[in-house]
Amino acid sequence: MVTSLLLDYPRERTVQEESDIDAAVAGLPEPVRTSLAAFREQTSCMRLSDVEAHYVQTFDLKRRCALYLTYYQAGDTRRRGMALVTFVEAYRAAGWEPEPDELPDYLPTVLELSARTADPVAHQLLAAHRDGIEVLRSSLHDLGTPYAHLLDAVCATLPEIDAAAEARLVALINAGPPTETVGLSLVAAQAALAPYGAPGADRSELS
Repeated sequence: MVTSLLLDYPRERTVQEESDIDAAVAGLPEPVRTSLAAFREQTSCMRLSDVEAHYVQTFDLKRRCALYLTYYQAGDTRRRGMALVTFVEAYRAAGWEPEPDELPDYLPTVLELSARTADPVAHQLLAAHRDGIEVLRSSLHDLGTPYAHLLDAVCATLPEIDAAAEARLVALINAGPPTETVGLSLVAAQAALAPYGAPGADRSELS
């Protein structure tokens, strides 16, 4: 839950909320605790406006730093609509309804689901999109952003990648997400996703 909060768009928190976050971080196992503590240390001295600007610059303006998991496998192609439907169906099977103003593949939402339910579906979704998560992690490290620590924490909870996954990861890093323009065949998928916004919409378009 802590990683989900920290990876979401930054907001002003009360002193008590900040204390609760630090207490939660301190109670986590290694190496997750060290990664989250490093993020907290690097961002605690920043003004909220600076953190907000850095967040937008990092996640909203760089293709390889998207927080939407299906984007790495499908880009803005016809396949992405159905991939998003898969997320919605998985959530509902676990008895969970994500926020209506956010796409269901938004990484903080998947992490929140993982923290709030014992159902393995969230972990399965993360594992199925491990390649994209690793691309995001690599890109954040290349940028030298504190948010790389949060992805280190996420990856520390996932199984080790094998040789085949590593080969796919290298190919994805080199090529980037697919860029085919979404076509009219997505109409059915968009109807299923209507409460969550159209596939490919960014956060600003959904707010």
